[in-house]
Amino acid sequence: MKILASFFLAAALALPAYADDLPPDQLVQAVTNDVLAAIKSDKQLAAGDKQKALKLAEEKVIPHVDFEEATRLAVGRAWQQASPDQRQQLVSEFRSMLVRTYSNAIQAYEGQTLKVLPSRGKQADDDTTVRTQFMRAGGKPLPIDFQMHKTAQGWKIYDIVVEGVSLVLTYRSEFDAVVKQSGIDGLLKRLAQKNTPAAIGQGGAGPSVGSSTK
Repeated sequence: MKILASFFLAAALALPAYADDLPPDQLVQAVTNDVLAAIKSDKQLAAGDKQKALKLAEEKVIPHVDFEEATRLAVGRAWQQASPDQRQQLVSEFRSMLVRTYSNAIQAYEGQTLKVLPSRGKQADDDTTVRTQFMRAGGKPLPIDFQMHKTAQGWKIYDIVVEGVSLVLTYRSEFDAVVKQSGIDGLLKRLAQKNTPAAIGQGGAGPSVGSSTK
């Protein structure tokens, strides 16, 4: 689920400057189309080139995701206990892990498309859900919702929900287990371990953060 969710989060966050003023639903559709076209037009990227996928993720994703809000939600109650320095480290490590997850998802793209659906009910001026469907050849459409809020820098995505399962809350269940056992410093250590070259080479961004690294 994380790879699938992360691919479309990466696609939706690859935001060109001219799209900053678009409504959230139009923005998601426009930039998704733009990114998918970019992948299809680059043979190396379409073939799963790791460096190109990572470069695309780092250049396109970071400026347009609210990593602090995503980290705050993923860490949960422990966020309130964390010092400013710990919070900064948590955001940095979580961002590194997610960017790698996004790049892995870009490598796994196989021609799927995303369809934006009409919104349901009245949406808040500064927080909204963009409903979409992941269109798979020969399979049923998969519902994917983008949780977005408006910041001083424009609309940003802070969570993605696939078939009712939140990506951020999935991480929270993993993070909670680590915090209960080892505290915030233990979580920081575990995230840092997942971001080491050795862990990255073994697919460290994808498996559970709570899994043993011994």
